[in-house]
Amino acid sequence: MLNPLDVKELYNKCDSSIFSFKTTDDLELLNQPIGQSSAVEAVKFGTNIKQEGFNLFIMGPSGSGKHSMVTSFLEAKAKKENNISDWCYVNNFENYQKPIAIKLEAGNAQEFKKDIDELIELIKAILPSSFDSNDYRNDIEAINKKYLEKQSEIFLYLQDKAKEYEVSMNATNTSRVTFVPIVDGKILSPEEFNNIDDNKKKQIQKRMGEFEQIVKDELRKVSQLSKEQQTELKEYDKKVAEQAVGSLIDEVKQKYEENKKIVEYLDELQKDVIKNTQDFLLKPDNMNIPGFMKDYYTPSYEKYQVNLFIAHTDSVNAPVIYEDNPTQHNLIGKIEHMSQMGSLITNFSMIKPGALHKANGGYLILDARKLLTQPFAYEELKRVLRSKEIRIESLAQQYSLIATTSLEPEPIPIDVKVVIVGERMLYYLLYEYDPDFKELFKVSADFEEDVPRNDENIQLYAQMIGTISKQDKLLPLTPDAVARVIEESSRNISHSLKLSTHLRTLSDLLKEADYYSKEQNHSAIEKADIEKALYSQIQRINRIQTKLYDMIDEGTIMIDLSGSRVGQINALSYISVGGHNFGSPSRITATTRIGKGEIIDIEKKVELGGPIHSKGVMILSSYLGSKYAKDIPFSLNASLVFEQSYGHVDGDSASSTELYALLSSLSELPIKQNIAVTGSVNQFGEIQPIGGVNEKIEGFFDICMRKDSKASYAVIIPKANVKHLMLKEEVLKAVEDKRFEIYAVESIDEGISILTGKEASYIDGLVTEKLRDLSLKVKEFNQSTDSDKK
Repeated sequence: MLNPLDVKELYNKCDSSIFSFKTTDDLELLNQPIGQSSAVEAVKFGTNIKQEGFNLFIMGPSGSGKHSMVTSFLEAKAKKENNISDWCYVNNFENYQKPIAIKLEAGNAQEFKKDIDELIELIKAILPSSFDSNDYRNDIEAINKKYLEKQSEIFLYLQDKAKEYEVSMNATNTSRVTFVPIVDGKILSPEEFNNIDDNKKKQIQKRMGEFEQIVKDELRKVSQLSKEQQTELKEYDKKVAEQAVGSLIDEVKQKYEENKKIVEYLDELQKDVIKNTQDFLLKPDNMNIPGFMKDYYTPSYEKYQVNLFIAHTDSVNAPVIYEDNPTQHNLIGKIEHMSQMGSLITNFSMIKPGALHKANGGYLILDARKLLTQPFAYEELKRVLRSKEIRIESLAQQYSLIATTSLEPEPIPIDVKVVIVGERMLYYLLYEYDPDFKELFKVSADFEEDVPRNDENIQLYAQMIGTISKQDKLLPLTPDAVARVIEESSRNISHSLKLSTHLRTLSDLLKEADYYSKEQNHSAIEKADIEKALYSQIQRINRIQTKLYDMIDEGTIMIDLSGSRVGQINALSYISVGGHNFGSPSRITATTRIGKGEIIDIEKKVELGGPIHSKGVMILSSYLGSKYAKDIPFSLNASLVFEQSYGHVDGDSASSTELYALLSSLSELPIKQNIAVTGSVNQFGEIQPIGGVNEKIEGFFDICMRKDSKASYAVIIPKANVKHLMLKEEVLKAVEDKRFEIYAVESIDEGISILTGKEASYIDGLVTEKLRDLSLKVKEFNQSTDSDKK
């Protein structure tokens, strides 16, 4: 019969004597996580290649350190790069709804804004003084005098003509001019005019008509002179304004002469200042208006300001931006509005940048899950990467959700490397279902979850432990504590020959151990502090496990741990609840009878069994038929059930256990109830590995020790799972004391021998005989039925 495993096979101990340091403070910092060389190379490639579409997707489990590693790598790389620019938005004086984007060298935007602000302040000071000078007043007076003289000449000419045509011109109260005829030097009244004879009346009317036409012609000249006067006054004001501000603006233009857009903007600014000179001359403080109305009369110079959109004031290195909340607005920017007089208004100064603007010329890091759960964010990101420009549009504007005037800012060209960090499943789903994804994110970096547990990696792991303790300002660790952490790392991934690279789990353990170490006033974290932290972690979240074990102790959940039973066996289940993983025994029973070769999976019949479990049950039928009934009808009906199972059951790790129960029922040989079993089986009776082997063994062990700590117990596991064993100290001690045994089997024959205490060949004979007997009975029954029909 197969011998149980030796205690050395149950736990891969780390010898602390291989470490040469006194504490981890003696170790140098680790530059990058261990075992991630392939991922690091992929990141290097993806960030260095400049071709289109080579953005990155960093994948791996949450907490593996991929985000911190990528951020550190990019920040170090960005210090050597300076391909960035400052950006400003300024007013478009020809169309205010389309603000102009101006690109400047990194660090110059702040100075440009300062220059424009100072220019406007100078204009506000110089323009009023230019228009308040004696020279200006004299020139204006001369222009007005010139036109007044011309108008006087016209009126003198009209007076002479009035004498010539014997007409008197009179002005009324309504500023109208009336014409009255003069006869023999006397101004006629209406009555006198009516009393004169018709011939003379016609002559007078003709004469007055001719004079009236002369007046109209001359008054047109007066009106034209007024227009010319106003035009000349405006041209003179324009000339004065140009002389006042031209040199100021030219000075700024000269400073930025190499930037064509700034020069064009200053030209338009000068035109607008000259066009709106009165805004600079208006003085509400000198006006007799109520104080609360002054704001409405005070001119706004906001249109001359500069929107400092992106300004690199502290550093000119390439930016590394992580956007924690990647909404559409936070990615591409937004246009804000404010309420004024019951209406929503906006202007170029309310354009706000997004993460893509801030990362322009550098790197943008996004969390895949957060990005995909924000409406329109992922689609907007793809649009930007395809078009290579950022166009700021609000969702309300795109979908006409609000009826208000908005802006169309000039798009900003973009040169950014986008790095998305997420889980593998999200990467595979995007790659499979989104045709754009594979075109825009051509580089993937996959972070390993484990590394081989060899001497080199053990030393690197100790170095990583020291690095975390220094970075998080924790106490250093002793060699014994480091060894215990390494052992726990192997246990976390259920593999004695590998180490976990899950940094968050490691960091959390060190932080908790640091807490308990400081409670004991230790100068360094010791092995006992690690043990205390591990114990406390379990105690905080094992309530459900404890309640379940209590129900087994009370007999509410029926588990036999002694004696032998036909068709009954203890299976080992793996349970994961809220981050706590543990094992528990479950009773499986089997019954057999004459039938048509069907094994009934009761869990499936009541829709509590998953597809993988159902597949395992179907394999049992294939195994029994091919081994024991090759040349006879498989005349068996069998039923399998997880007793007291009230929830979903899936997985095939109990398929070998179910087969043992069937063989016990067919051979009528009892199975030892102090033994629990786990392992899946294939059609040829080979035992296949399963998951959660440590938790399953320890779960059965805990139940046994609560029942009777002095009795003997055992478990049967697949031999392929031996390398996964990292069992707790209590189990190891029980194995050394011969109170607990662990058998590793490769076949059903080995397992059934341990469970029944009989040789497999003997059991095979009983099963074969049973199936042949059932087949004969079926044949006899069919013959008797046929004879009865005759």
